Amino acid sequence: MERTLVLLKPDCVQRRLMGKIISRFEDKGLNIIAAKFMHVTPDLAKQHYAEHVEKPFYPGLEAFITGAPVMAMVIEGLEVIRVVRDILGATSGLKAAAGTIRGDFSSSRQMNLVHASDGPEASAREIALYFKPDEICEYEPTLTPWLKAGDE
Repeated sequence: MERTLVLLKPDCVQRRLMGKIISRFEDKGLNIIAAKFMHVTPDLAKQHYAEHVEKPFYPGLEAFITGAPVMAMVIEGLEVIRVVRDILGATSGLKAAAGTIRGDFSSSRQMNLVHASDGPEASAREIALYFKPDEICEYEPTLTPWLKAGDE
């Protein structure tokens, strides 16, 4: 099993799309093992987007991510990092395929509704930024045998 951090960004919250987007992950059979509604502080934004802090677009990115609450989640599942990124679609909503979250709900590069970790190292780092270990609630859904074979 893999884990990934997913943030429903301020535009997702403001547009009241959280339920629709969460249902996409649940419909896929992924397991949400931590979630919280929160404000991203400027300090947290700098840690999360550390590789972008010195770039000219960073002030706008920080203003966006700190401008309204986010829903932070840890999602678990087989190949979850790739699966979630496939569900999201291309970063730009203008380039994302229909049927993906961004393809269906976004028409912007920055206002793209959802962040998801892009690899195992980023996932571990980002989960640790947003969640304490005791905030993660591992459990096995009773419908798991209907979602995957026992040897997967």
